[in-house]
Amino acid sequence: MKVLMFGWEFPPHISGGLGTACYGLVKGMAYHKQDLIFVVPKLWGDEDPLAEFVNASDVEIDYRERRFKSIWKNLTYLEVSSFLIPYLSPEEYSNYTEKMLRDHEEMESSVLSNKFTFSGKYGKDLIMEVSRYALVAAQIAKSKKHDLIHAHDWLSFPAGIAAKSISGKPLVAHVHATEFDRSGQTVNQRVYDIEKAGMEAADKIIAVSQLTKNTIVSRYGIPEEKVVVVHNAVLDTSIIKSKDEKKVPEKIVTFLGRITFQKGPEYFVEAANKVLKKDENVRFVMAGSGDLLNPMIQRVAELRIGTKFHFTGFLKGDDVDKMFAISDVYVMPSVSEPFGISPLEAVRHNTPVIISKQSGVAEVLQNAVKVDFWDIDAMADAIFGLLHYNGISKMFRELGREELKKLKWEHVASKIITIYQQTVKK
Repeated sequence: MKVLMFGWEFPPHISGGLGTACYGLVKGMAYHKQDLIFVVPKLWGDEDPLAEFVNASDVEIDYRERRFKSIWKNLTYLEVSSFLIPYLSPEEYSNYTEKMLRDHEEMESSVLSNKFTFSGKYGKDLIMEVSRYALVAAQIAKSKKHDLIHAHDWLSFPAGIAAKSISGKPLVAHVHATEFDRSGQTVNQRVYDIEKAGMEAADKIIAVSQLTKNTIVSRYGIPEEKVVVVHNAVLDTSIIKSKDEKKVPEKIVTFLGRITFQKGPEYFVEAANKVLKKDENVRFVMAGSGDLLNPMIQRVAELRIGTKFHFTGFLKGDDVDKMFAISDVYVMPSVSEPFGISPLEAVRHNTPVIISKQSGVAEVLQNAVKVDFWDIDAMADAIFGLLHYNGISKMFRELGREELKKLKWEHVASKIITIYQQTVKK
């Protein structure tokens, strides 16, 4: 079976957990010798050659063929037109608007026959790139033989829909996070609509946790039987014995992730303040970047704990490993975390973890301290206990190591291959 898979990023050039999860899954698929075509908006040339990679920026599209007309019309909900206009010449713009008035009866090659250069990032032109990516996906689906389509998250759902429209092959939508996880109740309606369209078009949906499945069913109106839960894993289950040592005498408590609403950074700051009132021999580290970074810096200043609180900015690669290695406790206070791989990485570094009950990883990591994200008193008590009672810390480290051995990506890939087989047979 040949699978056409659409992602948004791939290591070593990643901005978040989605790229890491895709890498783990592709690596697991390679272990099972699954025939895989992996498409990303932009390739950098230094990706691990685990699959047949396709760089969307290298694909030339030509939508003069009649079979592509429906793809173009279906993408209008993405407001493709409004985002493409600034990139057209005056002549192309004139042709384009004229065709819009005639419901796209004919498409001029000057408008739609070219290559798009993708940044592969999460910038201000994200929706535009998602739209263009879908257009390119249709061309790829036409030219690449495949038996099934697999699309990761809303960024790739329009691509998956477009590919399915061209090839008629079944679509598996992989939900790593929903707009409710990212934004709470004030969702971006456009993103929600894209997510819902992808889920409705999919023949099967993979959710990374039961928590995520519940959201898909209750918030998007998807039939429960259409959604299957497959938890994420870690790239390597071996325990890391790092030689990195702390340069400070204090204990270190770490938050590592995007500094956004979803990750609950404000609760970490408030818990830190409570711990420091009991014990000043602790340093807190917030590693990451995001839209709440400045508010968090301001809050730390207001609480007058700046000498014991450090902001590192975005970390990746070896710097992440070093941060885990020198940490005495890792905290993930996420408000809504579909899964959350970082606690598993912390366990690999022998670091005891505190995770929110509102996280998918809590479903698989039993030997961790679990608190409600909003309960800063419980969070502070848990931090204080792990820092001061070595017996408790040792117990969680030892039991966590045993749990980790079960969470391998080849096991995840095996489950997903079975889902592929069942979906194709329908």
